[in-house]
Amino acid sequence: MTTPDYSIEQAAVAQGYLRIAGVDEVGRGPLAGPVVAAAVILNPEDIPEGLNDSKKLTAKRRVAMDAAVRDRAEFAIADASVAEIDEHNILRASHLAMERAVAALDPPPDYLLIDGNMIPRGLTIPAQAVVKGDAHSVSIAAASIIAKNWRDQLMVDLAQQHPGYGWEKNAGYPSKQHREALQKLGVTPHHRRSFKPVHNILYQE
Repeated sequence: MTTPDYSIEQAAVAQGYLRIAGVDEVGRGPLAGPVVAAAVILNPEDIPEGLNDSKKLTAKRRVAMDAAVRDRAEFAIADASVAEIDEHNILRASHLAMERAVAALDPPPDYLLIDGNMIPRGLTIPAQAVVKGDAHSVSIAAASIIAKNWRDQLMVDLAQQHPGYGWEKNAGYPSKQHREALQKLGVTPHHRRSFKPVHNILYQE
């Protein structure tokens, strides 16, 4: 199993870039909650051991890696709201979240590694799209961990306000419990109305 490393970052350093940020988002697939992005600038002299795609880490390991990144790297977290997801679409909203996370880094990075195959149109800093970036770049992997942990915690908090949907376990993804609760309990203000399962419930009368 390959694990991410610093080689893509080193190639950017060789071109003269110094502040290289990995950028990733989480939460494209859920029926509820915002989409969240993080931007992380690692210190090449002090990269936490064990960075990997957040989906490949256990929850306990993710919490530990989140703490290590927060302690030893520069980072910023941003989101795009449910209203923005419904107004634009999930792809544009996730790009908005990425743009905001990058803008929140101070001082700004001079090069970006973006997870995926597209560079958000609002970014003015030189950038490179990296397909499956969290499996290749430690900076993107760190961003995926920070973003996922933050979003998971947010969904735990929202679950206390809206019990029954199982958000503390499913993070808003369309699990069986979540879909059944939508039918039984209805749509909350945190549900994405443009997503088909939610839209169908709202307009099934």
